[in-house]
Amino acid sequence: MENELSTRIFRFSVRVAKYMKLQPNDIHIINYKKQILKSASSVGANYEESQGGCTRRDFHNKIAISLKEARETKYWLKMFQEIHKSNEEVEKLIQENIELIRILTTIHRKTKPQ
Repeated sequence: MENELSTRIFRFSVRVAKYMKLQPNDIHIINYKKQILKSASSVGANYEESQGGCTRRDFHNKIAISLKEARETKYWLKMFQEIHKSNEEVEKLIQENIELIRILTTIHRKTKPQ
C-alpha cells in the first residue's frame, strides 16, 4: 500500500519524464535530459526501497540516498532552466522538488539511528 509521499514522489518523477520527453534531442540538451531523468526517478526508487527497510538504519540510509538524489535533481533542473531559458513548467518542477527535499530532510533528521 502506497503512502502519500510515495505517490507524490512518483507523480513528480512522471511529470519530469513527461516534460523531458517533450524537449528536443539535440546534442546540447540530451545530457541534461539523461541526468535529470536518472536522478528524478532514483528519488522514488530509493524512497520505495526505504519502505521495505528491515531496520531503522536501513530505512535511514535509503532516505539519505533518496534525499541525495533529490538534491541532484534540483541541480540538474536549475542548470537546464538557466541554460535553456525554460518555461514555467521547469520552475514548477523545481518548486516541487524543493518541497520534496524539505520533507525528506525532515524524515532523515527524525529517523537518525541511535
